[in-house]
Amino acid sequence: MIRKGKSRDMASERRRRAGFRTAAKYILAFGTASALTGCSPAPPGFDAVRAQWRSSDALIVDRAGRPLQAGRIDPRLRKLGWTPLEQVSPTLLQALLAAEDKRFYEHRGVDGAALVAAALDTAGGEVRGGSTLTMQLAGLLDDELRAAGGRRSVRQKLGQLSAAGRIESGWSKPQILEAYLNLAPFRGELVGIDAASRLLLGKAPAGLDRRDALLLASLLRAPNAAPEAVARRACALAASTASPDAAAATACAPLRAYVLATLAGPPRALPGPDAAPELLARLAPAAGATLRSSLDGDLQRAVRTILRDQLAQLGGRNVRDAAAVVLDNASGEVLAWVGSPGAGGGARFVDGVLAPRQAGSTLKPFLYALAFERGLLTPASPLDDSPVALATPAGQYVPQNYDRSFRGPVSVRSALGASLNVPAVRALLLVGLDDFHARLQALGLPLDRPAAHYGYGLALGAAEVRLIDLANAYRALANGGRAAPWRLTPGPALPGRQALAPAASWLAADILADRGARAAAFGFDNALATPGWSAAKTGTSKDMRDNWAAGFSARHTVAVWVGNADGEPMWDVSGVTGAAPAWREIMLRLADGGGAAAVPAGVERRAIRFQPAIEPPRVEYFIAGTAQDVIELADGRPGPTIVYPADGLIAALDPDIPPARQRMVLRASGSEGLRWQLDGVPLGDVAVALDWSPVPGRHRLALVDAAGRSKDAVRFEVRGALVR
Repeated sequence: MIRKGKSRDMASERRRRAGFRTAAKYILAFGTASALTGCSPAPPGFDAVRAQWRSSDALIVDRAGRPLQAGRIDPRLRKLGWTPLEQVSPTLLQALLAAEDKRFYEHRGVDGAALVAAALDTAGGEVRGGSTLTMQLAGLLDDELRAAGGRRSVRQKLGQLSAAGRIESGWSKPQILEAYLNLAPFRGELVGIDAASRLLLGKAPAGLDRRDALLLASLLRAPNAAPEAVARRACALAASTASPDAAAATACAPLRAYVLATLAGPPRALPGPDAAPELLARLAPAAGATLRSSLDGDLQRAVRTILRDQLAQLGGRNVRDAAAVVLDNASGEVLAWVGSPGAGGGARFVDGVLAPRQAGSTLKPFLYALAFERGLLTPASPLDDSPVALATPAGQYVPQNYDRSFRGPVSVRSALGASLNVPAVRALLLVGLDDFHARLQALGLPLDRPAAHYGYGLALGAAEVRLIDLANAYRALANGGRAAPWRLTPGPALPGRQALAPAASWLAADILADRGARAAAFGFDNALATPGWSAAKTGTSKDMRDNWAAGFSARHTVAVWVGNADGEPMWDVSGVTGAAPAWREIMLRLADGGGAAAVPAGVERRAIRFQPAIEPPRVEYFIAGTAQDVIELADGRPGPTIVYPADGLIAALDPDIPPARQRMVLRASGSEGLRWQLDGVPLGDVAVALDWSPVPGRHRLALVDAAGRSKDAVRFEVRGALVR
């Protein structure tokens, strides 16, 4: 049996022998490397190393070169700026030399005494390499010289020794220190003194105190050592370097607590510009790059503030998110891009400028412009704003106006100005669903579904669009129907195409700028009114999930979205109360003066009157060849019509719904003074809203006058067992 004491003695003897072998190896390597110094490849120069440094972050600046946004690009390592030696705390330099290279200013790259001491320490059980800072720098500069698994081979050690001699012959001592501090790994992914001091300690390299210096210097030998091991090393370093007046400040117990708390805490936030976080992903700059954007930094910050203020004004109405974009009409440059209001938003990392949302009434100007271009309608053409039911494969489509009321015959100018839904659907019937769908795509609205998917609802904005695409489509209206790509970097306008006829675009813009046409629905002094000339349109999607306001002046196009990123409905917030006030504030911030664009060739001005007088006489604009002095309704007024149910309708009762909650709402148009009659039984005056409890069977519904004469009738069927 071998005794334990004897076993320990044998192990100690083996370590001593290994230490002497290591010392002999280092001394031999030192001599060999000294002989080969003139033959080994030359390391790069200091200036080349500094020039090749790339931060893991990138910087986006505005059109004037002012910082907008800094953010991380390289996911592998975290490196910040290259730090000159004069911007590093002298306290750190002292701790660094004490920990890693006490005779740094005395040797020429290799410290033979340190090699022997390292070998002896290794024999004593503490593994050390004896590398000088210059030797360590050689390993940082050349991947082939880096230790694999924590140890270097003899070949690597020879190369490291040789490279250190060459570095010392071509570099100054301050250059060696500066490069080492910028290239050395400190902890985890942190490389370089700037990243280590700012992200680990929350300080600039120049502001490090003695505790910080002891911590960072203790990390260099083993950057990913356990916190307790780092704390022990820091205490040992403090004891070996303490002067009488500094001993109390770096006593082991508080220093250990500081090291453990620092290494256990989360990474520090990196201060810097935070005006355009959305653009890092969009512009995708290279690591270390500084990219100039087209944004105006002052406008960018102002728009974000305006959105935050508007959300505050909507407090209590379940509104959390907003987005806005500002375009230069001539160049297509994006001057402001705010995808989220930032802190306090419901989804601060969702870019609302790029998120597809239901467009609401914002597509109507393009529908009417297409009708103008085709000669199907003019701004004076009358459209019937009365109930209508349209058959679709999914059942009947019955569009409603926002206020649930109807105005009878109205001109296109009034219909678009007041954003009436039923006239827009009638305009779509004239233009054709497929043609309107194709025109929206030509305007840069990449609808991802075929026209049939949207159906008649496309006239009312059933399609989902991105805010940036909608803004650029309105920019096309501002530019006489010419659609050209937008851009996020400064430069001239990109090539475009004529997506709408100039005359038709001008007519649509003229209506959008007409306060009188808008006043019937929104009042004369509303959130879209600006001191200078501007054309604008609001939109509200189904269930008030999205608010839009888009429009333009002679120089700029502005589009705003307000809602919730998760699609949750707002509470009683329409486009004119949600997005429009922010749109107006942005327009006021731009302070655009001047009037509308000149009337283009092919547009004529004419005094008109309506017969009968559905609207007062006025001056109207027409595409040449379509003008009329008197606008007449074919029959003076539309006749009585049953809108719902439609003739031939088949409805089915749901056995899972209580009978009292199953209703059919009977609707008619042009039916003043008439009465409902169902299967010969009077139901009441048409003027009174009537919810009928459906009864299984075949039925005949009629509109009858006071004498009992039928003015319109339909037949329909209700299926399902009668629920008692």
